[in-house]
Amino acid sequence: MACGGNGYFGKGRLMSLYERLTVDFEHADDRGKLVQLLHDGYKQVNVLRTNKGVTRGGHYHKICREAFFIISGSVEVSFKNRDQLECVTFQADDFFRIDPYVVHSMFFLEDCVMVQMYDVPVEQQDGTKDIYVE
Repeated sequence: MACGGNGYFGKGRLMSLYERLTVDFEHADDRGKLVQLLHDGYKQVNVLRTNKGVTRGGHYHKICREAFFIISGSVEVSFKNRDQLECVTFQADDFFRIDPYVVHSMFFLEDCVMVQMYDVPVEQQDGTKDIYVE
């Protein structure tokens, strides 16, 4: 999915296809920093390490809401839903969520480490996965 700026959805009304999130709590002192992303709401948590130049995604979920917290590096994410396209570059300490039915693709501008969270597991009880290719 190529990035080329924002598209319009519906009757000329621009709607964001992702939501920037804020962390629950942060504390920093001379020892370092603690970032509490959340304390409730997600059932599957992954750490994703991706090399520079790699593309991931190109899919959407029908059930899962997926959130990402960038630990290091940067990633350009394209979001698509019907006739709207948004492209955003995220970097360390950015936190965002993608709702169901939003196609998302990620191009990694540099080596990147991020936390990936699903509100329900992507693998369903019957073994099928809530992943649908565009």
